[in-house]
Amino acid sequence: MISECLVVEFRVTDDGCPLAEASRATGTALEAAPPLRRADGYTLLRFSAPAAVGDALDADDRIRYLHRAETDDGYAYRCLSKERCVVHRLIDEGFLVESVGYRDGVERHVGAVVGQEVLNGVLAAAGEAVGVRLERVSPLREEGESGVDARWDLTPAQAAALETALEMGYFEVPKVVTAEEVAAELDLSKSALLERLRRGQAALLRQVFV
Repeated sequence: MISECLVVEFRVTDDGCPLAEASRATGTALEAAPPLRRADGYTLLRFSAPAAVGDALDADDRIRYLHRAETDDGYAYRCLSKERCVVHRLIDEGFLVESVGYRDGVERHVGAVVGQEVLNGVLAAAGEAVGVRLERVSPLREEGESGVDARWDLTPAQAAALETALEMGYFEVPKVVTAEEVAAELDLSKSALLERLRRGQAALLRQVFV
């Protein structure tokens, strides 16, 4: 059993990342899947966003093979980027990315590191990059601890989305806040928030009724 698993969150500005620049140019919050580095040097990006973000990326010379598929809440995108961003340097040092979010040009990268040596390498890489701020380092919850996500088989992201929506009055009748307002509080896109809420609610309901 690994005894030194830590959750690490970074805030990044002025990185020149294509997704960050598209979020700033369009005033859009978006969430992306962890980037996948390919052997040819390109990085596969996968994310959900309104059409305006796709239009901004389509005009970016660093982006290749932009594919857009319509969904209920907007569009799902896949593309290749040749830009080497801060998060790629952190991954090279052992940072295991769980979630990547962009809002007004600011990036938030949340993930895990295993062991103090890996943490030191990740922090050293972050310290050498422009505009990187360490937001938090906390231990992963150990087995047997009674957080709501552990008790109800939710991911930490789903638990945070449900808790924030509940506290802000999203589940009141009538609603006190909109999905857009809850998403802004969490630095998520509306579509990412709604997906987390749906998945979290489904997990809870399965355990109550099944």
